[in-house]
Amino acid sequence: MRLIDDEPPAVPHRRLAPGKLVIASHNEGKVREIRALLEPYGIEPVSAASLGIPEPEETGTTFFANAELKARYSADLSGMVALADDSGLCVDALGGDPGVYTANWAETEDGTRNWPMAMRKVEDALQAKGPEAGRDAHFVCVLSLCWPDGHVESFEGRAEGTLTWPPRGTVGFGYDPVFVPNGDTRTFAELAPEEKKAISHRADAFRKLVAACLG
Repeated sequence: MRLIDDEPPAVPHRRLAPGKLVIASHNEGKVREIRALLEPYGIEPVSAASLGIPEPEETGTTFFANAELKARYSADLSGMVALADDSGLCVDALGGDPGVYTANWAETEDGTRNWPMAMRKVEDALQAKGPEAGRDAHFVCVLSLCWPDGHVESFEGRAEGTLTWPPRGTVGFGYDPVFVPNGDTRTFAELAPEEKKAISHRADAFRKLVAACLG
């Protein structure tokens, strides 16, 4: 008999079977990174864009809410298991901004995303804080898996670092050229893809997903 103050029993994670899976993103950089992470596990990634699935409006106020929203949307429309990523840059001196609005800072009037402009906005905001403002920052990634029956599994990863200026490197995407991970002197955009894959926030979240659903 369970006592009333016992911890509730742990709910087992659902296993992800080999086969097709929708990557619920139109961001080619993210799709490329996630596809590389999934490759060893017998998963056949298909992008939402290639299936004609549009991007839903991200109305959540947390990374978890937005990742789950996107995963549910693609799973509902495709009838397949869907994997969504919601990630962003959080700058300590800016109170965690741009955070869940990371992509919004890159939005232009014509609906495209201008990442150099977004990086400039972050730098200008830091400069406005004065010379004493710290440059500590971290990337957050939440990966959400959603099955067509509505079951969702979500995993959070982080990468700690500092911001640099001007931007350096051409390999990454988004804010990678201004983010220097702890323990290195190079930005994410100066790392080879295999190096970044080993230490990124997305890789951290993916390790947790693998342990729970693929390991």
